[in-house]
Amino acid sequence: MSSAMERDEHFLRLSFAVARRSLTHGNHPFGCIVVEADGRVLIETENGYMPDHDGTAHAERLAATQACRTLGREVLAKATLYSSAEPCAMCSGAIYWAGIGRVVYGLSEHRLRGITGNHAENPTLDLPCRVVFAGGQRPTTVVGPMLEDEAAALHDGVWTK
Repeated sequence: MSSAMERDEHFLRLSFAVARRSLTHGNHPFGCIVVEADGRVLIETENGYMPDHDGTAHAERLAATQACRTLGREVLAKATLYSSAEPCAMCSGAIYWAGIGRVVYGLSEHRLRGITGNHAENPTLDLPCRVVFAGGQRPTTVVGPMLEDEAAALHDGVWTK
């Protein structure tokens, strides 16, 4: 991959593939991956809402938990979490506490809220992750929204059911 932007687009599209897989497993179309500084995919997680109707089982929160359990602080600080959608306030907090140093996302929370409306299974918070991270004591680099139309397409027809 020749540029940082091309690298980010490549891995972001991998998170979109995880989101599509999540939908085929009966969950909401959200997915994320955690990538080491050298480009190795360390973790990939789908949304985990079903079967327990767990509103806290967002892909990013699940990835942050797995990262804390399996990866060292040095690795996490240099890692990037690629997410099909902007991490919500809960997920941003989990990413911060896990110590993941960088986040790249596709669909913004603001645009997601417009897509989902006030859906009972996803009452989206229109709160940018940058605002959450700005309250922290260590920096978290954020890139996004990126490839937002591709990311939005993952939700076509999902929230009208």
